[in-house]
Amino acid sequence: MKKWALAAIVYLLAIIGGYWVYDANFKTEAKTTMDMSHESLVLTSESHAQNESGSGHHHESTGIEAGEVKPTFSYKDGNIEITLKDMQNNPVNDLDVNHEKLMHLIVVNDHLDQYYHIHPKKAGPGKFVIRYPLAEGKYIAFIDVKPKNLDYKVEPVPFNVGNPVSSHTHPALVPDQTLVKTIDGEKVELNVSSFEAGTPVTLVFQLDDSKLEQYLGAAGHVVILNENANQYLHVHPKDEQRPVFETQFDHPGTYKIWAEFKQAGKVRVFPFIIKIK
Repeated sequence: MKKWALAAIVYLLAIIGGYWVYDANFKTEAKTTMDMSHESLVLTSESHAQNESGSGHHHESTGIEAGEVKPTFSYKDGNIEITLKDMQNNPVNDLDVNHEKLMHLIVVNDHLDQYYHIHPKKAGPGKFVIRYPLAEGKYIAFIDVKPKNLDYKVEPVPFNVGNPVSSHTHPALVPDQTLVKTIDGEKVELNVSSFEAGTPVTLVFQLDDSKLEQYLGAAGHVVILNENANQYLHVHPKDEQRPVFETQFDHPGTYKIWAEFKQAGKVRVFPFIIKIK
C-alpha cells in the first residue's frame, strides 16, 4: 500500500477516535449536569414541602382564635353591667363555672390601694349585672370568665366613677420590707420561692389553719397586678386544702398581690408588694 493511502487511513481513524472520545465525554457531562439539576429541583421542592409542613401547625385551624370574645363594661349610678359578645356580635352565653362562679370581676382603683372581688349575676344571654356602689375615683376592671370553645384574654378596662380629678402622677408601689400582714388580728406570712422573672414561682401562705375555711371551692384566691395594672394574674391553689399557689412573673417589675382567705366565716384580703428582678 502506498504511503499516502496509509497516512489517509491513519488520519481518518484519528478523527473517528477523537469524535468518539468527545461524544462520550460530552454526553456524560451533559447527563451529569441534567441529573444534578433535576436533583437540585427535587431537593428544593422537598425543602419547600418540609417548610410548609413544619410551619403548618401555626396556621392549623383549631376553631380558636385570639380575641374571640369582646366584653363591654358599664358603670352607672352604682350599677355594673357587662355584656359578652363574639366576633359576629352574638351573645357569648356558654361559660364554664370557675370556682363556683360564672364570672369573677376584679376592680381596683388607679392607686392600687382599693381592691374588690365581685361576682355579677347572669341577667340574660351574655349579660351580667350587679349593684355595687363605688366612691368617686378612677378604676380599672378585670372581667374574668372562661367561655367554652372560645379564646379569651383578660384585659384591663378603665372607667371613672363621678368626676375624679385628673392626675398624671401616682406614687410608685413600694415593696414590703417584710411579707407579714395582720388584719382583724389574723396574721398571714408570705413565702416566695423566687424573685426572678421568667421562672416558676411558688407562693406559700402561713396562717392559722384551724380557722381556714373553703372559699369559692378553694383554700384561697390570689390576684396579682403589676404596678401599671396591665399584667393580670388570677391564681388558684395547687389543691383545695392548702394555701400554696404556683405562678410565674414573665417580666421584671413591682407587683401587688392580693391574697383572699376565709377564716371563721369572714373573708379577708391580705395585700403584699414584691419586687421581681
